[in-house]
Order: sequence, then C-alpha cells, then structure tokens
Amino acid sequence: MLIAGFAAGAAALLAPVVYAAEGKEIYAKACAACHAAMPPKLGDKAAWAPRIGTGVAALQASALKGKNAMPAKGGNLTLSDDAVKAAVEY
Repeated sequence: MLIAGFAAGAAALLAPVVYAAEGKEIYAKACAACHAAMPPKLGDKAAWAPRIGTGVAALQASALKGKNAMPAKGGNLTLSDDAVKAAVEY
C-alpha cells in the first residue's frame, strides 16, 4: 500500500509538469507560426491582458472553436480538447 500511495502522490506532483510540457509542444506545433506573425504574440503581456481577463475557460473556448481569423484547434482538428487546453495554459 505504501508503494501505491507513493506512486499516486508522485503522479499527482508530476501531472502539472507533464501537462505544461505537452502544452509547450502543442503550442509549438499548432499555434506558434501564426502567433509569431500575428497578435497576440507569445509574451506580449499588453496584448494578452484583455484576453486573459476573460478567464481561462474563455481562452480555451476560443482555441477550441476558433475566433476571428484563428481556426479551431489552431487548424489541427486532430488535436484532442485536452491538448488544446494544455497549449492555452502554456
């Protein structure tokens, strides 16, 4: 039981790290090309502030469904919803 408890605890601690790593990878593959050329650009706090102000759920919805010129799921409809959400959180 001790080993099972340790494994569960370790998994819980590592989950955010794995999720962040996946988000970075998904962002690089599906989002970075457009966000490097068009606003809002990664790291542009002023451009992201009003969007972040709407909340994570709204940002995720935009990424999942598309908004204005941004296609749903960054144009990669094979991405899972969780993968897209990880990219948004990244």
